[in-house]
Amino acid sequence: MDRRKPLTPAAAHTVTPANSNTRVSTGRLPVAKTASSLPVRPGEAKPTNSNTRIAPARVRVPVAGPARPAAPEPNHGLNSERMRSALVARLRTQGIADERVLAAVQAIPRHRFVDEALASRAYEDAALPIGHGQTISQPWIVARMIAAARNGRELGKALEVGTGCGYQAAVLAGVAREVYSIERIKALHELARNRLRPFKLANVRLVFGDGMQGVPSAAPFDAIVVAAAGLKIPDALLQQLAVGGRLVAPEGGARQRLVMIERTGAQSWVRTELEPVRFVPLQSGVLL
Repeated sequence: MDRRKPLTPAAAHTVTPANSNTRVSTGRLPVAKTASSLPVRPGEAKPTNSNTRIAPARVRVPVAGPARPAAPEPNHGLNSERMRSALVARLRTQGIADERVLAAVQAIPRHRFVDEALASRAYEDAALPIGHGQTISQPWIVARMIAAARNGRELGKALEVGTGCGYQAAVLAGVAREVYSIERIKALHELARNRLRPFKLANVRLVFGDGMQGVPSAAPFDAIVVAAAGLKIPDALLQQLAVGGRLVAPEGGARQRLVMIERTGAQSWVRTELEPVRFVPLQSGVLL
């Protein structure tokens, strides 16, 4: 059940320097919490944790080149093309109708973003561990959040908060002209850079820093996707959303819900609640 209500304008706030470890607090904007998790759909016992987190300091690292795997893919005993097609067919039956998003999922071999020992499980509809207490998000939640943020529009710039292993950034690259993805854990930032390098995605820019502060130098964004759950969406992210743009994020503590926030004016936002989810907590600061 979707509940839509206008958000009140935020109070004036101070922009914290990009390399600060100070958590950005918001005045009165009752916005969705950020999260990195998986939605609970009918018939599913309980959600699994998804992956992605947020934090400070910033250093942009472009991932060069075109958008297709350059090196031959390891087989891992499975036909990844066939498995991706089966995954896309399953996503259609689960309600994902955005063909642009489905094509982006089809184009990206998910097993290239997980450890080789887990490659045989890469096309299951489940989150998988990537280290540092984080996971690669469930394919359904990746497609759901991107489709909701896109809303059938052509996207210029998109921001992902919580790069993780880089999979969601790679899918976003198939639907947006330019993708910025920020990660607070240095080791995961490096992991994502290494995972993405063979794909030569010239439109992806990786940032190491505090995701709660966003990337103000690249704002405004037509879409923002947050992959970790906070009690409240940072005002910095709301202010970096373009008018007409959408932010999709998990929100809550023990009980979480996916929320969508659309910016309708210079100081007005509309919030819609979507399905229950479970994500890892949204955190401030960077981890070296």
